[in-house]
Amino acid sequence: FFICRTDLERVTLIPEEAEDMWHTYNLLQVGDSLRASTIRKVQTESSTGSVGSSRVRTTLTLCVETIDFDSQACQLRVKGTNIQENQYVKMGAYHTIELELNRKFTLAKKAWDSVVLDRIEQACDPAQKADVAAVVMQEGLANLVLVTPAMTLVRAKVEVTIPRKRKGSCAQHDKALERFYEAVMQGILRHFSFDVVKCVLVASPGFVKDQFISYLFKEAVRQDCKILLENRSKFMVVHSSSGHKYSLKEVLCDPAVTARLSDTKASGEVKALEDFYKMLQQEPDRAFYGLAHVERASEALAVDILMISDKLFRHQDIATRSRYVRLVDNVKENGGNVRIFSSLHVSGEQLNQLSGVAAILRFPIADVSDAEEDSSSDED
Repeated sequence: FFICRTDLERVTLIPEEAEDMWHTYNLLQVGDSLRASTIRKVQTESSTGSVGSSRVRTTLTLCVETIDFDSQACQLRVKGTNIQENQYVKMGAYHTIELELNRKFTLAKKAWDSVVLDRIEQACDPAQKADVAAVVMQEGLANLVLVTPAMTLVRAKVEVTIPRKRKGSCAQHDKALERFYEAVMQGILRHFSFDVVKCVLVASPGFVKDQFISYLFKEAVRQDCKILLENRSKFMVVHSSSGHKYSLKEVLCDPAVTARLSDTKASGEVKALEDFYKMLQQEPDRAFYGLAHVERASEALAVDILMISDKLFRHQDIATRSRYVRLVDNVKENGGNVRIFSSLHVSGEQLNQLSGVAAILRFPIADVSDAEEDSSSDED
């Protein structure tokens, strides 16, 4: 993102890359006002009375009603009613704006809370970019993934049927395997930008990863593929239980990987969630999840690390959303660390299974349900 202008009521932003659309999706709420350039089909009448139609570019200001985000294409469409006079569109008429890269838009809100302001700050930080790529594979299946601070994007899925080895003949198996490796290699060259990517994780069960890396660099030498040869040091081979996208979580938890990726936000989130699960097993009175439990811990000034999904801040009920914002503000005010997880990230998907909010506490607190049972037995 590039910030053009900001004041107390509105901010003007220019989305510079696909991930900025995800940030915008998290900034927008029903009832906001959005001003942007858009295409509108208008009817025209000639001097002879014949009616035609043409597409014109105009700038509209909408009161936002629905927000539609396509996570694979990173496209954002916003539907609402026109709230400012325009020569082509009547007041109150419906229109859908598709936000475009490198075209500015202005967002106005009735109230700007700390979560929204932090999101803008994070989105405009040039250091927060997609610097990790991964190839999660098994024989015949590979997922090529970009890991950004905000999301896990599957850029390509390669599937090739590999026949089994036959007794006395491996030719068909070996040919299919070579075809598979070639397709993965082409996917890497097409979808990974080595100017940005600092590390490429190649993960699989068994020896598939090692065989693929051997093939990749033999081919790079044979084809004189300079981009692969110059970036060889960025490739890191690690174990995964399968070639499916969900195996990326265990890959990012690998201690060797976390050491290599210590400067990335994605790795920090995975580690925080891993620490939470360890705490839940070892000291359950210091690991809370669910809004009511975590709020109680926050009131007792006990929250050390708060993990909360960005999905919760997209809640359309203002009172509910304010409750989550208040929790974040309270934890920060009391010296706690807040990590907002992306629901498009593998770690965020896992956090959403815990109601989207969890906390590691500074000191143990008796479980809320235990405390309630104790109080009810006292009444008896």
